Amino acid sequence: MSMAVVGLMAGMALGFAGYFGGFGAFLLIAALGAIGFVVGRFVDGDLDPGDFFRPRDRGDRRR
Repeated sequence: MSMAVVGLMAGMALGFAGYFGGFGAFLLIAALGAIGFVVGRFVDGDLDPGDFFRPRDRGDRRR
């Protein structure tokens, strides 16, 4: 399934949640979708748990 189709389904789910459930349901669906996205990237192996806890190496170190 392409990312465009996934985006379309996510947008439709958020639209239905906002229309039928109000703004609170919209925020809940958006937050659960973001959590599901991160978990999916972790399961696929595209994301490591240490990526959340390691400081980023910015390249320019000012002293």
